Amino acid sequence: MGLNLNDKKAVVAEVSAQVANAQTIVIAEYRGIGVVDLTVLRRKARESGVYLRVLKNTLVRRAVADTPFAGLADQMVGPLIYSVSADPVAAAKILSDFAKSNDKLVLKAGSYAGKVLDKAGVQALASIPSREELLSKLLYVMQAPVAGFVRGLAALAKQREEATA
Repeated sequence: MGLNLNDKKAVVAEVSAQVANAQTIVIAEYRGIGVVDLTVLRRKARESGVYLRVLKNTLVRRAVADTPFAGLADQMVGPLIYSVSADPVAAAKILSDFAKSNDKLVLKAGSYAGKVLDKAGVQALASIPSREELLSKLLYVMQAPVAGFVRGLAALAKQREEATA
């Protein structure tokens, strides 16, 4: 059963709202994926804050018109699942990681910073560490000198104790 006009307008409005806050959109073909696998993918996307949905291509084309993602409209052909995220890496990482374990999900294209990415570009984007990973690495680098200094002081104090004993 098809959507009526009001339902279509609601879908376009919902997708437009997601696209307005997005930095990345990634699309993939999902032919032959089982319901269980699709449910797992949706759960992972939800946990990562990624908007993931199977949508009519014509409705998405309307939603991305006049946005930095408009160049992606040429790639919107066939049964597609759309991954939209405010985090520049999350959408690509979710679909790319899932495609590694499920050969029925085929990455097709993506868009980041107004540029259309091919499959290799999406995979390259997915290989970039997430914001949280980068912040934790930065914190580790900032703590390393302090931790080394504290260990040095502790060793010096222990050495003095042994010398006086």
